[in-house]
Amino acid sequence: MAPSPETPTCPTCGGKRLYRDGLRYLANGEAVQRWLCRTCGYRFTEKNCNCSNRFQHACKVDRQILNCADALSFRCQGSCEALSGAPSAVAAVKTLAEVEKMSKNGQAGAAKIPEGKPTHQESIAKIVEYSFWLLKQGYSKATIEGRVKLLKRLATLGANLLDPESVKEAISKQDAWSEGRKELAVEAYTSFLSMLGGKWDPPKYKRIAKLPFIPAESEIDQLIAGCGKKMAAFLQLLKETAVRAGEAWRIEWIDIDYINRTIRITPEKGSNPRIFKVSSKLLAMLSMLPKNSDRVFGNYPIRGFARSFQRSRRLIAKKLGNPRLLQITFHTFRHWKATMEYHKTKDILYVMQFLGHKNIKNTLIYTQLVSFENDEYICKAATNVKEATELIEAGFEYICDVEGVKLFRKRK
Repeated sequence: MAPSPETPTCPTCGGKRLYRDGLRYLANGEAVQRWLCRTCGYRFTEKNCNCSNRFQHACKVDRQILNCADALSFRCQGSCEALSGAPSAVAAVKTLAEVEKMSKNGQAGAAKIPEGKPTHQESIAKIVEYSFWLLKQGYSKATIEGRVKLLKRLATLGANLLDPESVKEAISKQDAWSEGRKELAVEAYTSFLSMLGGKWDPPKYKRIAKLPFIPAESEIDQLIAGCGKKMAAFLQLLKETAVRAGEAWRIEWIDIDYINRTIRITPEKGSNPRIFKVSSKLLAMLSMLPKNSDRVFGNYPIRGFARSFQRSRRLIAKKLGNPRLLQITFHTFRHWKATMEYHKTKDILYVMQFLGHKNIKNTLIYTQLVSFENDEYICKAATNVKEATELIEAGFEYICDVEGVKLFRKRK
């Protein structure tokens, strides 16, 4: 089948700047066009069925919770069948609505572990039920998505999710997994068994603590300068406030105070709420973004935006010949800012409040990351208030007055 001549719009951000990302060949030999959004990095596939939902993103499944499209190849809920001739995958998997109906009848969450190895579709059905159970327990969507992804991976690897020993064996064989990932898999399966009313003797995995990578400020600035205006504004926000990527992604236009030059942060992961004074540069960058939704950076999932950042980072690192840039992630900006704040103030309680931590143990790591004893500085002088303001906004630190001139410095 030839690709459709009509170019669609991205289902997540609504953008029309799309690449043709090759053809996807189905089991029956037919081909459908794949598209890659240049704005948010989301990839989707044209559907090949007789229903009104033309693209694969139109499936009526809660993608934010289940992330089903990547693993299950869901089809439209209607009369269309899988193209290979098999029954629709949706027909074989419990949807959240069905699980909710079960819970109202007192069935969900009280199931007994049946005997025998379930089929892959039966395992997926249990995972869907588990995701709804987590939702009722008040877990965040990010936590639900992470645990569901791990359980689906274990099922794909051949583990019997109803047999703890089989799951334990599957986890132990994953040499490519880090200790931290194995620990998360054990935690997810322990929670899964709690829903089923079962127990197990969990294996002991403990993640290895590592110090985070701290780049130079010039490397961060190079990365920001090489990205598009939306990505650059997002990275500049991370640089100035050290907020988590998820916190920055949920910022709404009403959280920005252009008069007082502040941004209000709604916390995640049990942190404290914060409000930050930001630079005129950042406010100008944010004001240039389109106001298409209540949120500053859009309502689509951050996953596609993160993939777009990874591609931009790879291109910039290659262009500048600096492989160190490949180690910079969204969370690296938080580590960098916290480290700079501690070495500037030597006040660990201030850094704890700045980051929104509730436990000082999470903040103490920044006391040992970087030593600046032999660092070189850029020195600037200001003779009036305007020059001093511009230097402070550029990140310079006031040192002293000499002959009526104010001296500032910033690390190279």
